[in-house]
Amino acid sequence: MEDIGEVNFPDVEKVEWINKIIQQAWPFIGQYLEKLLVETIAPSIRASSTHLQTLSFTKVDLGDKAMKVVGVKAHTEHDKRQVMLDLYISFAGDVEINVEVKKYFCKAGVKGIQLHGKLRVILEPLIGDVPLVGAITMFFIRRPKLDINWTGLTNLLDIPGLNAMSDTAIMDVIASFLVLPNRLTIPLVADLHVAQLRSPLPRGIVRIHLLEAENLAAKDHYIKGVLAGKSDPYAVLRVGTQTFTSRHVDNNLNPQWREMYEVIVHEVPGQELEVEVFDKDPDQDDFLGRVKLDLDIVRKGRLLDEWFTLKDLKDAPSGQVHLRLEWLSLLPSAERLSEVLRRNQNLTVSSKTAEPPSASILVVYVDRAQDLPMKKGNKEPNPIVQLSAQDTTRESRTVYGTTDPVWEDAFTFFIQDPLKQDLDIQVKDDDRSVSLGGFSIPLSRLLVTTELTMDQWFQLEHSGPASRLYLKAVLRVLWLDEDAIPTNPVSPCPTSPGSGQGEGGATSDPAGGSSLSPKPCPPTRPQNTSPDVGFATEGVLRIHLLEAEDLEAKDSFMGRKGKSDPYVKMRVGGVTFKSHVVKENLNPTWNEMYEVILTQLPGQEVQFELFDKDFDQDDFLGRFKVSLRDLIISQFTDQWYTLNDIKSGRVHLVMEWLPRVTDPGKLDQIMEFQSQQSYHNKTVPSAALLFVYVERAHGLPLKKSGKEPKVGAELALEGVASRTKICERSTSPRWDEAFHFLVHDPRKDILTVKLSHSWGQPLGSAFLPVREILTLPDLVLDRWLPLDGALPESEVLIRAEVKLLNPKQAECLSLCGEVVEAEEAAEIDMLIPSRNMADTPENENLRHRASASASASASASSTTLWSCGTCSGDSEEKGRGMVNLTFFYNTDQGELMITVHECSDLPASTKDGSNPYVSFILLPDESRSTKRKTTVKKRDLNPVYKERFDFSMSLEEAKQKRMELTVKHSASFMSREKEVLGKLVLDLDQLNLGRAVSCWYKLTAEDA
Repeated sequence: MEDIGEVNFPDVEKVEWINKIIQQAWPFIGQYLEKLLVETIAPSIRASSTHLQTLSFTKVDLGDKAMKVVGVKAHTEHDKRQVMLDLYISFAGDVEINVEVKKYFCKAGVKGIQLHGKLRVILEPLIGDVPLVGAITMFFIRRPKLDINWTGLTNLLDIPGLNAMSDTAIMDVIASFLVLPNRLTIPLVADLHVAQLRSPLPRGIVRIHLLEAENLAAKDHYIKGVLAGKSDPYAVLRVGTQTFTSRHVDNNLNPQWREMYEVIVHEVPGQELEVEVFDKDPDQDDFLGRVKLDLDIVRKGRLLDEWFTLKDLKDAPSGQVHLRLEWLSLLPSAERLSEVLRRNQNLTVSSKTAEPPSASILVVYVDRAQDLPMKKGNKEPNPIVQLSAQDTTRESRTVYGTTDPVWEDAFTFFIQDPLKQDLDIQVKDDDRSVSLGGFSIPLSRLLVTTELTMDQWFQLEHSGPASRLYLKAVLRVLWLDEDAIPTNPVSPCPTSPGSGQGEGGATSDPAGGSSLSPKPCPPTRPQNTSPDVGFATEGVLRIHLLEAEDLEAKDSFMGRKGKSDPYVKMRVGGVTFKSHVVKENLNPTWNEMYEVILTQLPGQEVQFELFDKDFDQDDFLGRFKVSLRDLIISQFTDQWYTLNDIKSGRVHLVMEWLPRVTDPGKLDQIMEFQSQQSYHNKTVPSAALLFVYVERAHGLPLKKSGKEPKVGAELALEGVASRTKICERSTSPRWDEAFHFLVHDPRKDILTVKLSHSWGQPLGSAFLPVREILTLPDLVLDRWLPLDGALPESEVLIRAEVKLLNPKQAECLSLCGEVVEAEEAAEIDMLIPSRNMADTPENENLRHRASASASASASASSTTLWSCGTCSGDSEEKGRGMVNLTFFYNTDQGELMITVHECSDLPASTKDGSNPYVSFILLPDESRSTKRKTTVKKRDLNPVYKERFDFSMSLEEAKQKRMELTVKHSASFMSREKEVLGKLVLDLDQLNLGRAVSCWYKLTAEDA
């Protein structure tokens, strides 16, 4: 900052002579500051708190480095009765100020201060006598850059009464002390109205309509940044010390706020509107962009309705924000009040938290009081003044130990209707419990006074006989002068790079900060939606709960062990399913099916817990978890899962991550497969997944009262309904929300979209048969739909996508043509062992490999058995056994993934069975770098491996490979003999590597 004097700014003059004067006078300025701190400020601090009665300043030294003025700009075009200067100051001083509180043996202080900013100095009123200027008023238009080097601050903050503060809070108080609307006024002549100089009437009021934003940056991420989300944006608006925060909009890069704020403008040019947009997060909110605008542009234009480009921390564009800015002039008469009230009734205020529009402002100058009553015990009071208007209460500063206090404070209130409001004034002791008197002024009295002003003494009621208070109350009507709006609107764009203050331009000054220009208003409403990239990426997990066995017996009767009444709880993606209870059975059969829509987030698990149903508290029977990622990779799994945290038991599940297809020709085979399924819980398998993105509506009717509606959209399909958020008042609401539905019959089901005001008054409906989407390319509809029961122009913009759910069984039936109806499968059913049969290894194998028909219930009679891949033999034929494999090429990672799930019906090499492992190689492979093998499973003819092997290669290379796989028996450690149990040769170009389908393959003899 010390080099700032080397930079030239238009209209800013160097004033080295002032710096020489300041340097010469600096020691005397230090003496004045020491006198001010010791004789004025210290007594005030001691009187303000009993904990600080022993406070004193022990050292005050401003040091040798004087403050520098690096530039001065004079404003002479506004008011001929004053001189207005902008001083660009820079101070990096070696200040040393020490303070001591003897009661708490506390010492603290300041050793070094840095202060940089633009200080406005106003010399007014100009008078025709020495010293020619009645007073000097100083303030910072914007918060200066302040850095204080504290010493012993921690000790100071330990004092009672200060321990609630922090160093940042103290810095905020100090930095804002001289920031508008706070001013330092030094009178130079007697009999001045100091309060009116310190708090003059505002230049005007700016009504800010924060409407919407678009194309904001996506800051939310999931799983350590792997998956991109959206943002939850909100806006912070600042003018000087006036700060407003909008509501946040969840998960939206194009939020609509429709909120309104009113700000007091004290100084133009100079004061800026700053809008910052953030993404709301649980820990620290992310910055999305900022725009600054000099409010003098609004004063000149009267009305601005523009899109402004947001800039990020690197000054790069990061979206746009839509603002409507109105300059409200202050009228000193009530002639237009009725017209203002009528306008305000028609002005839509959509935010639940925003105040209704104001018709006027009230400025109250509280000067002094006389002859206030004494407190109990004949003690002098410490009087304050409380002023209340429009549900807002303000307080003056405290004047200690006097019945004739002088406050010279000013207060401003926004008034919605001065015909109905009162100004209530109460004088109290500083403990707020003792009233010293008060009175009330109906604001309607001000409407009949000259220039809407009262300047007089007021007798205090319920006080002493001579107690009175002097104040000045000024009312001003807020008027948007539409006739004064320029024919050619004032452009918020800078007139030239680096300009200081062009005609209607942006600001650029040594204190930093510049306004950003708006972008042109967007074109007419879009014809297609713009969903996030994550739209329509969810999938469906189908869980078929078949059976369990060897569960623990938890029930007891008369001291003897009984059985259990088991049921299963399943949890995944925040959804919980619960099976029915099977009475008194340690080997229950459920045959129930569940479906859940899930987002593919790494780390998710499907959790299963088994319980024994009891009258009081259900007993725990075990649990296990399955990785959703593994299910997605394998696509299909049919296996037994051992229960954990319990002595015995396992559960048989068939789970499938359903493949999504957009070929409408697959629908018939899907519906055929669907018709053949039957489950105990009466669930019908879904045939499709419908994604719906509701973006916006247009041209909706008004409410019956004539106001704009608060619109919500309800979507329904097959009795399942979902609702959007309720938008704030608008006939063209925007939601940007996504939904999904399971569709059981795409040929018959109809999507209904109903719009209403706060789920009450209907505003129109749209009906979309799913079969219409099946006729469109890629099964996608994206357009405006007309609304029935609304206006002719009423429409809603949606995107609807259909993904057919093609289960593996249905695909295998189509590919292999091996459909065995239940009547033809009777012979196979005979091979499924009953529960009273011995659990021989052969029976275990059959139960493990059984399909849905393995459930020993009557519903199994209509279930279809299936086979896949090179498995051409019936499931009951032993031969050399079978191996279950999955092949999948991951295009994102450029890898071929081969998963060895399990083997079945392997031949025994010894009387104890076999110790099998799987070995394979991908040919051609001269270096044998693709040779892999699994772990060895001891004495197991149905080993489960679930081992995956990844190979980095292109898809073309993968299709040229031939797998040679052998299942071998591992003999003793001392033996080198590895007996081959079975062999498989498979050309990968015969497989669909783009879909991870798990299939059984028949093993052949080594010499086959």
